[in-house]
Amino acid sequence: MSIKKELQRKHEQYQMEIQRVRLPKGREVFGVLVQRLGASRSKVKCLDGKERNCRIPGRLKRKLWVREGDIVLVEPWEYNNEKGDIVHKYRISQVQWLNRKGYLKGLEESEEF
Repeated sequence: MSIKKELQRKHEQYQMEIQRVRLPKGREVFGVLVQRLGASRSKVKCLDGKERNCRIPGRLKRKLWVREGDIVLVEPWEYNNEKGDIVHKYRISQVQWLNRKGYLKGLEESEEF
C-alpha cells in the first residue's frame, strides 16, 4: 500500500472516531452558523430561538476555523444577550453523536436545518 493511501485511510479513521464531545455548561447554547460577516464575526442561529452576532475570541482566532452550516457552541454575553462568543466547533462525527443522543432536536424542528 502506498504511503499516500495509508495516510488517507488513517485520516478517514481519525475523522470517524468519536472523541469526547463537549456539552453546554452554564449559559452556553448550541447554534448553527448562518453567515460569516468578516473580522472574526458571524451570525449564528441558536437553539434558544435567537439569532446572535457572535465573534471568535482572540485566544481562538487562529485555531478555530468556521464555515456556514457548522454546528458551534455559543456563550451569550451577560450584558447584551443579542451577542455572544463562539467557544467550540463540532466535527461531523460529534454532530452525528449529538443527533443520536437528542441534543440537537431543536435544529430539526426549526426551518431547514
